[in-house]
Amino acid sequence: MKYFLRRIGYFLLTLWAAITLNFLIPRLQPGDPAELMIRQISGRDTEIDPARIEAMRIMLGQPEGNLFEQYLAYLGQLSRGDFGYSYTYFPATVTDVIGRAMLWTLVLVGVTLVLSFLLGTVLGAFAAWWRNSPFDSVVTLGSTFIGTLQSFWVALLLLFVFGYVLGWFPTSGGYEASMPGWNLEFLGDAVLHSILPAAVLMLLGPVGWVLGMRNTMILNLGEDYIRLARAKGVPDKQIAMRYAARNALLPSVTGLAMALGGILGGQILIETTFDYPGMGRLMQQAASGKDYPLLQALLLFTIVGTLIANLLADMLYGVLDPRARKAA
Repeated sequence: MKYFLRRIGYFLLTLWAAITLNFLIPRLQPGDPAELMIRQISGRDTEIDPARIEAMRIMLGQPEGNLFEQYLAYLGQLSRGDFGYSYTYFPATVTDVIGRAMLWTLVLVGVTLVLSFLLGTVLGAFAAWWRNSPFDSVVTLGSTFIGTLQSFWVALLLLFVFGYVLGWFPTSGGYEASMPGWNLEFLGDAVLHSILPAAVLMLLGPVGWVLGMRNTMILNLGEDYIRLARAKGVPDKQIAMRYAARNALLPSVTGLAMALGGILGGQILIETTFDYPGMGRLMQQAASGKDYPLLQALLLFTIVGTLIANLLADMLYGVLDPRARKAA
């Protein structure tokens, strides 16, 4: 019980620190969102009446008072689930803007993450079991080489070859603007638009799982319980899957939980490169447009999701491995 209570305490403390930093970081950026919006409307070289800027601040509902008073107001809004209005998409609320983008990221990043985890752990397990074999060399060297590639470079390469040169796939967006609502034609078009960004994620995603699973399983294969199982005549297949791979999977499961918690942050570089309407591109737009309410909400969603996933992973680890409870 002490182990679980301590983890919950760490979670609450970290959550408070994250909320506080989430409040402070956007306000440390130079510039005024209201002035930026006025200049976007009137032109950057136009002289602006300060009264127009003040009117825009009132319309956007920007917080008043000193920093501490704004912080208290911010905590009150969070307790009510009120994230305010988006400066970039005004008069839409932050909740509506995030709701439209969240589904795209959950489908694209969530599906590719789970598939990358399954593919990476399976390849890593077989590479460890057949270590020093041609299969192990191909998997290890291939993963190491792919791991050196930058995601935006791979995205631009696939975009150029399959989007512009061959013309097989759309080059931007998540769907055609002329498409109707939720029907088979729209879903097929959305799948077609997601193939290139999904290909980038599936190419780069399994690398960490492959190398992590391989190295952890090799360490487990040298443990005494593996030697004992071999001495007792346990079949190799059972040793590999039931003993070595099962124990080597524990750190990967923890990493998967944390990665799933960070899904809400999206993939900023990839979504921006393909102009995909997900959370990553939304975060980039919010940062460049100094959209404080939207940026704060996006960061908060990402942080809270990661913290909750980390807490659940800690709880699960404590259940599955009694040594973790004793060590804590």
